[in-house]
Amino acid sequence: MADGGPSADEGTGFTLLGESPVAPIRIVFEGRNVTAAPGQSVAAALLAAGIFRLRSTSASAAPRGAYCMMGVCFDCLLVVDGVLNTQACMTQVRDGMLVETQDGAPDPTETAGQNGAEAT
Repeated sequence: MADGGPSADEGTGFTLLGESPVAPIRIVFEGRNVTAAPGQSVAAALLAAGIFRLRSTSASAAPRGAYCMMGVCFDCLLVVDGVLNTQACMTQVRDGMLVETQDGAPDPTETAGQNGAEAT
């Protein structure tokens, strides 16, 4: 689904069911354009685009990705439009959304995004 609109399984193991009658939208993940279906979660859009690493742990920098897809495990935390600790599985895509990986555990009082995101 990267850069070309929703399509069936591009080797990712994730398949969209049916064609969407609504035009796809674009989000930007780490500077890369990703096309998503309206109503899709950020996690689902990234998985469909073949993007599996969403963050790293603070203790060992181990990679983490979407796991439960229902907001329980917090393994899918990202920086979305400058907001830290955003659960990708619980956040719907919006056209032009800027998404970045979240490395480590940020200071919970911090409001500026990591990896170059602007303060909110």
